Amino acid sequence: MRRTPLSIVLVIAAVWCGSAQPQRTASVNAAFVNAAFVNAIVIDGTGAAPFVATVVVEGERITAVGPNAPIPEGARIVNADGVVLMPGLFDLHTHITASGAVLSVAADWPKNLMAYLYCGVTTIADLGEYQPNFEAVRKLLGTGAIEGPRVAFATRFSTPGGHGAESGRPDAHTHQVQTEREARAAMAEVLRGPKPDLIKIFTDGWRYGSGKDMTSMDEETLLAIVQEAHKAGIPVITHTVTVEKAKIAAKAGVDIIGHGLGDAEMDPELTDLMKHNSTRYVPTLAVYEPKAGRPITPLLKDVLDPIFEAPGEGRGTVTPAMKRRWMMLMANIANARKAGVEIGAGTDAGMGQTYHGWASLRELKLLVQGGLTPVEAIASATGVSARALRVDKDRGTIAVGKLADMVLIEGRPDRDIEDIEKIQAVYLGGREVNRAGLKERITTAGLSSLPASVPPVLLDDFEGREGRAANGEAWVNFTDSGHDKSRILWSRGSRGAGNHTLMMQARMAQKDRPSAEMMLPLAAGGMLPVDVRQYRGVTFDVRGEGLYLLVLRTRQVRDSGWFAAPFQGRDGWSTVKVGFDQMTRPSVRPPLKWTGDDLLGIAFEISRKPGETGWLEIDNVGFYR
Repeated sequence: MRRTPLSIVLVIAAVWCGSAQPQRTASVNAAFVNAAFVNAIVIDGTGAAPFVATVVVEGERITAVGPNAPIPEGARIVNADGVVLMPGLFDLHTHITASGAVLSVAADWPKNLMAYLYCGVTTIADLGEYQPNFEAVRKLLGTGAIEGPRVAFATRFSTPGGHGAESGRPDAHTHQVQTEREARAAMAEVLRGPKPDLIKIFTDGWRYGSGKDMTSMDEETLLAIVQEAHKAGIPVITHTVTVEKAKIAAKAGVDIIGHGLGDAEMDPELTDLMKHNSTRYVPTLAVYEPKAGRPITPLLKDVLDPIFEAPGEGRGTVTPAMKRRWMMLMANIANARKAGVEIGAGTDAGMGQTYHGWASLRELKLLVQGGLTPVEAIASATGVSARALRVDKDRGTIAVGKLADMVLIEGRPDRDIEDIEKIQAVYLGGREVNRAGLKERITTAGLSSLPASVPPVLLDDFEGREGRAANGEAWVNFTDSGHDKSRILWSRGSRGAGNHTLMMQARMAQKDRPSAEMMLPLAAGGMLPVDVRQYRGVTFDVRGEGLYLLVLRTRQVRDSGWFAAPFQGRDGWSTVKVGFDQMTRPSVRPPLKWTGDDLLGIAFEISRKPGETGWLEIDNVGFYR
């Protein structure tokens, strides 16, 4: 099976600050600015022409804006004469746990978060994670253990056989619904858990004319999700890439049509629907841009993990289908602007050669190429995006009462959008970001430091409530990827009265090396590592037929950092011990060296011949000394 990095399916990101509490991190100065930015050229994020003013920040918020704004006694004076002051940027479409450089390599996600702050991006929406981890990660980031911008977490929906559900990720990662009844029931389940900040819906199965299309969502099902989300005050973004499906999304009243429409030009019916329902357009040009020959600026070197080769100009083959789609995407920027549709900013960062942070700035340049003025492009990535995310009362513009999420630019990006990369300083909630420190940490070889706890001896005897293990984590299921992926069913089993187990049943796909597995994250939903150096290996009771794999998932980023060892299942119960010294990754050269202090999760894998079935039952999973 092609390994899916654990980090790709588990929530990561930074604090979601809809409540106005600023994130406390090592990259941000502990003290508030309490400063007056005097004679700044203000691009306020509304789309208005720049103006010269003094902007006063007290604590975490802006308290005055104007040519003669009163300066509080004791405030630090920042001479901003000739310097642009603008709101912190938004990126409404990111995948933090994807590397952005090489898709087969797991991301060092803390570095990805740092890259956004370094590039002046102070709010992002992460659309690639899953709900059970939201609360744990919010608490983790609230302590300052992880640093980054403000992040909106999205819960995901698709259709059976739809895009977003084909990658072998767990059921909890993407809810699959195809009727109104299923949609409302799934939304009720979502709202019982940690509240998402955003709902992402894959409504469109078109694969850009270069692959087999997947299923799409009908209007009735989509409308049910939108209605339930809006009742809860949650905005909705869709993955929509065709004009026909965009009309369905706009009729349903989604807040954001994400991804560009690349099959045809927008028509008045669509643009009228979008304006009537306040649906914004976020075209993610940075991910679709033909990469071959794309210029790479020096700023990228400041935010690129040294595990990846420093890129020259963009690489890759540009097919005729890609050229046609790109021409349509560019035309639809002009069409949307002409019709008065609000255009927001997002990148799909984390996908191939769509680099975190840097791509957010590249997106502004591409919006200008598509027909926006530089000031309009900046407004797209600030005020418009804040409205789309429903946080505009709190941030997105330079105005009294707003959070002091701001960027100082030495150039004039209102005249030449290329100057957007000339960043002098970044502020997050009234605190100045230590950009030099961020750069040093991003470009230093090796994984970012994360606290590692020591797990208990017993991980799960399956007697806990609500399917949770002893560490509070929930088991998640994986399969191989693709349209024709394997299927897995799992439930609580029994060895007798008061003695429960985990039962797995799988049917293999008709493909090479099909597989299915159950995985237990070990700390903070698998976002933080555990240190198992005091243990010698893993022990568990097992019942089954044939050979299986025990898989350890670690923070190693090369080839997804997994190690495995086979074990035998028999019809009767037996106790198995697998030593850490038995765990190997033989296909990697040179072999990965595992230190034992970066374990993220333990998985049990069923692998059989194509079309065959398999089953496995486990109990009393833990470590031994």
